[in-house]
Amino acid sequence: MGQAAKVLQLFKTLHRTRQQVFKNDTRALEAARIKINEEFKSNKNETSSKKIEELIKIGSDVELLLRTSVIQGIHTDHNTLKLVPRKDLLLENVPYCDTPTQKH
Repeated sequence: MGQAAKVLQLFKTLHRTRQQVFKNDTRALEAARIKINEEFKSNKNETSSKKIEELIKIGSDVELLLRTSVIQGIHTDHNTLKLVPRKDLLLENVPYCDTPTQKH
């Protein structure tokens, strides 16, 4: 796959991830959209193959971080925040145990 195709694929993936992660939060969706577009625009004239690969790696890392680490919070009171984890975040969750068992 050529670099241009990788860049376009990353751009689309970041926007899809943004839509999933910030679902129903118009402010966060718009802010993320603007930031993604700004970052790609600011580097659109980059010609160095090595630098483009670095930028693709950074973008992929950001996408992974958004997908695996961001949890939405909704203000329900002035001192209360309700967390809304996505299903894909809960799959790898291991319950906490006060008394760990010994591995044999």
